[in-house]
Amino acid sequence: EVQLVESGGDLVQAGGSLRLSCAASGFTFDDYAIGWFRQAPGKEREGVSCINCRDGRTYYADSVKGRFTISSDNAKNTVYLQINGLKPEDTAVYYCAAVPIVQFFRTRWSLPSAYVHWGQGTQVTVSS
Repeated sequence: EVQLVESGGDLVQAGGSLRLSCAASGFTFDDYAIGWFRQAPGKEREGVSCINCRDGRTYYADSVKGRFTISSDNAKNTVYLQINGLKPEDTAVYYCAAVPIVQFFRTRWSLPSAYVHWGQGTQVTVSS
């Protein structure tokens, strides 16, 4: 029923750009917040950005501010993550995840445990 499908990951040179997509289905899009997370080998999953699909408010980790931009197209039930100025340390599997807004308001956006639906991930690899 609920499905999140990421796409857009690729092998890119440092300094390059990439746009990731998260296509959602099986739930009412504007009742959810959608977050982007990443996990590198041997590292914990970390939140990089989030958008409230009802009011459009956005959130970013300090490490990606100025380089990453999250946006949503509610007509397409899709959230995007535009990544500019890619660095080797951005290399990771990137996941999108969804949480009902009523739960989102009661926790911190960057905590993986707050999210109840997850996609399969898309690999981003940045070469130096």
